[in-house]
Amino acid sequence: MLKFVKGFLLITSICSLSGFTLRYSIDETAHKNMAGFDSRIKTIVIDAGHGGRDPGCHGAYNNESKIALKIALGLGAKIKEEYPEVRVIYTRMRDVFVDLHERSAIANRNKANLFISIHCNAHPSSKFAGTETYTMGLHKTSENLDVAKRENSVILQERDYKKTYNGFDPNSPLAHIMMANYQSAFMMNSLKLAQKIEKQFKQKTERHSYGVKQAGFLVLWETAMPSVLVESGFLTNKN
Repeated sequence: MLKFVKGFLLITSICSLSGFTLRYSIDETAHKNMAGFDSRIKTIVIDAGHGGRDPGCHGAYNNESKIALKIALGLGAKIKEEYPEVRVIYTRMRDVFVDLHERSAIANRNKANLFISIHCNAHPSSKFAGTETYTMGLHKTSENLDVAKRENSVILQERDYKKTYNGFDPNSPLAHIMMANYQSAFMMNSLKLAQKIEKQFKQKTERHSYGVKQAGFLVLWETAMPSVLVESGFLTNKN
């Protein structure tokens, strides 16, 4: 299972990066000298979700943090092989705990062009299988909110999380919706990348795609670049 999951995410992400360049709105270009502006992707930050004392969701054979890490390291190696000029940075390379604020800070400090957070899904029913890719945005369904609340609940393990996240309550639906309004500058490019990823999941690997969704993820909230969170498969489905 792990080999298969790793393989299809590598194919998906590499195909998605082909021809993907950063495009800015009219308002942003008004503040740039476009003659000297380079839109090529130079730095990608790959974030393996969870880790250390936070194992994430559990499957039949392993937990989310370990599988997400293997996928992230494999993805980074494949990007370097296909695009040696692109700098790849990981938020973690071992099974250690990294708080959500620091994950986005790593991307911001290194002036990343893309931020890809890799996760695995879970569902009470073992019948669910497939992928979905999220960007920041308003919650359109209760299922989106449930996923965001589950991924964001990790901040309860951080020290002074109320101070770090300005009083954010991971159990409050209203807090998630308000937070989703903060990160809008890169929404168009985030959606574009998410659509490419899900298209490749569906076409190249014949995986069922639940499509592109929007939800309030803390790990995407503070990133100053196009960012996506990929739920690469359901660990609760043995196949």
